[in-house]
Amino acid sequence: MSSWRSLLLRIGDNCPDYGTSSDLKEHVETCFGVIRRELEHSSNDILSFLLQCAEQLPHKIPLYGTLVGLLNLENEDFVKQMVETTQANFQDALDFGNCDMIRILMRFLTVMMCSKVLQPSSLVVVFETLLSSAATTLDEEKGNPSWQARGDFYVSCILSCLPWGGSELVEQVPEEIESVMVGIEAYLSIRRHNSDTGLSFFEDDDESGRGIVEKDFLEDLWGRIQVLSSNGWKVDSVPRPHLSFEAQLVAGKSHEFGPINTPEQPEPLSEVSGVLYGKQKHDAELKYPQRIRRLNIFPASKIEDMQPIDRFIVEEYLLDVLLFLNGCRKECASFMVGLPVPFRYDYLMAETIFSQLLLLPLPPFKPIYYTLVIMDLCKALPGAFPGVVAGAVRALFEKIADLDTECQTRLILWFSHHLSNFQFIWPWEEWAFVLDLPKWAPQRVFVQEVLEREVRLSYWDKVKQSIENAPALEELLPPKGSPNFIYSIEDGREKTEQHALSAELNNKVKGRQTAREIISWVEESVFPNHGWDVALKVVVHTLLDIGSKSFTHLITVLERYGQVFARICPDHDKQVMLIAEVSSYWKNNAQMTAIAIDRMMGYRLISNLAIVRWVFSPANIEQFHTSDRPWEVLRNAISKTYNRISDLRNEISSLKKSVVSAEEAATKAKTELDAAESKLSLVDGEPVLGDNPVRLKRLKANAEKAKEEEVSVHESLEAKEALLARALDENEALFLSLYKNFSNVLMERLPDPSRARTLRELKSIQADEMTMDLDESSVMEVDNESGRPNKSQLNGGKESNIYNVGEREQWCLSTLGYVKAFARQYASEIWAHIEKLDAEVFTENVHPLFKKAVYSGLSRPINDV
Repeated sequence: MSSWRSLLLRIGDNCPDYGTSSDLKEHVETCFGVIRRELEHSSNDILSFLLQCAEQLPHKIPLYGTLVGLLNLENEDFVKQMVETTQANFQDALDFGNCDMIRILMRFLTVMMCSKVLQPSSLVVVFETLLSSAATTLDEEKGNPSWQARGDFYVSCILSCLPWGGSELVEQVPEEIESVMVGIEAYLSIRRHNSDTGLSFFEDDDESGRGIVEKDFLEDLWGRIQVLSSNGWKVDSVPRPHLSFEAQLVAGKSHEFGPINTPEQPEPLSEVSGVLYGKQKHDAELKYPQRIRRLNIFPASKIEDMQPIDRFIVEEYLLDVLLFLNGCRKECASFMVGLPVPFRYDYLMAETIFSQLLLLPLPPFKPIYYTLVIMDLCKALPGAFPGVVAGAVRALFEKIADLDTECQTRLILWFSHHLSNFQFIWPWEEWAFVLDLPKWAPQRVFVQEVLEREVRLSYWDKVKQSIENAPALEELLPPKGSPNFIYSIEDGREKTEQHALSAELNNKVKGRQTAREIISWVEESVFPNHGWDVALKVVVHTLLDIGSKSFTHLITVLERYGQVFARICPDHDKQVMLIAEVSSYWKNNAQMTAIAIDRMMGYRLISNLAIVRWVFSPANIEQFHTSDRPWEVLRNAISKTYNRISDLRNEISSLKKSVVSAEEAATKAKTELDAAESKLSLVDGEPVLGDNPVRLKRLKANAEKAKEEEVSVHESLEAKEALLARALDENEALFLSLYKNFSNVLMERLPDPSRARTLRELKSIQADEMTMDLDESSVMEVDNESGRPNKSQLNGGKESNIYNVGEREQWCLSTLGYVKAFARQYASEIWAHIEKLDAEVFTENVHPLFKKAVYSGLSRPINDV
């Protein structure tokens, strides 16, 4: 890397390029001196690299803005070109809805205004353009209020610029910026409060009953900006290096920023329809998502003392680093610990990372990325950050009963993986009390699932050793993962006819007999003499046992003998029994159960509908609230179905482009052939219609080949579109089956709606009954000293940790949590079939809590319930 590139990239860092100096003025001067000399030879390279640095290291934008201001004094044409390039990039970002680029480039424009590169009035025009678009969106005649997410995003971009340039704007164009602020206030007064309870980390349910309405993100940001304004726009967390060069920068020429155009307003709703409004609202929020939802883990006494706006700014820094350095985990951790702020922010950093890891409906990146970043931060700050992370885990564990179901699952996966990278060390004795809780208590289930996942990442004895400080927790360890092969003769079991059949099948596989030969053996020898049930058990247990040594062995068996399963179990009913036998064979190993069923679905040996029916079989229903085992299988099945559809859509999109190319190539070849055939040529001195025969023959061949390719691509496209149509029908059937099953099992167990209108009321049913018993019964034993009921008569456990939600109520809470989680994660697919679901499932007869869970997951207007 050339020296000027390195200096641009490392500006503001403590690094050898700057002699480990931390003086920002020195950094800017050093970098400016080198860049100025290089401008004559590499102006285009410098322009593109400088803009790239500003876009991808946005926490350094004040330094890059000051640098551009100094270059403006030396080379106005270069800086004018940079402003024009920025304007073009900004317009592209608006056209394509690139939220991150819009936000970053607006910050860059603000900082360039501070360095006298951009006229303040030009920046105000940008603000006014976005604000006008946002206001028009809410107009029911000219805009479309269901697209409020876009208007909110534009207004948040304007507000988020002000910490970087509010004081300069107030000083230089006070009336114009005041007009913008009035416009923002007017917008806030007419927009809908954003109350997406379906996306909150904790199950707050209906807080409106207590009169509490928390501010949404935009209202919160507006409040922080108002506090900043009243404090004279003083911000500790935004470096202002341009002030050190103010006397020089004043002499620079301020450039105008070209006009920008926001995308056309979405078409107004043709009719007032809850479904249509909900669909468009969902589309808008997908395109303009809320960047962060604050996860308040720590008490106020723990969080670093900082101004309201500083919290927002540090969150922006951290999110930007996570975004732009997502492929470089060590660089990411390095930048996160070296942000340009004069105060500690360890607790805020942990909260921000966890807020992304647990962000609903999906985190911006795969959870493994955040796992690696947290690991690297623990290594980069060994004296501070591990304790902060441990504190976050303890705080979340305390509130685990109220944590969203999807967040619980992600937290379990992250925590087990995190511990596996730190020798599984954890003070388990702190959580040993969970053994005194009922088996359905969320804290107990959390510890149980973490230990199960740890075993997957290591081995049983190692995990057992890691809990030696709380040996009683061994009770929560999963069974050792050995197969449950019912035809084993090692235990001295009596050998039966089925044992002989299993041994015979084993020998046939060892003898490399084909799937066709084994199918013939089953149909001719096993079915007639022993029946279908015995045949299924023998085939499933024997073949799975042959494939039990490793994942590769399993795949080999399924590839070679998958048709045996398909022949024995051709319909859904028999496939459900096949899945049950797979689960029975791997009853001691939840991971292998999930893998085997997932691979069988991948080879189309079992359908997703059969998996849904198996998940909702009585044996699995009983463990909905105590184990993740059935839910993992269900998640895999829905995910695989969704991925198939996504792949088909991508293939169709690619084929459509290929069709256009093939049509153009065929048209071009035909045009060349027609031109050649109509051309007059001289042959033996006589005029003949047609080009040189050799060339004509080649052109005919090219035209025929191009036409064949065009036909072939069209046929491929039609085939893929037919597959997609079939897949979408299957998807509709899947969600109909899923939610019908959810509705049926919940209707059987949920209390009457008059007793449980909200989740809070559902949770309190057991406690209310216990209170009534205490008041009315004189038979119940009472502790003589404390006056409380004996703990053995409650749910068990230390009195300070008693979990007072009954088993039936906890089952309902857990199941409703999964109802919402699936609706939220696959909302796009569910909205596509919402009319059918409304007609057949979400009717007036379903329980309101079930309907509310689905609607909450879909972010569907609550008045549709």
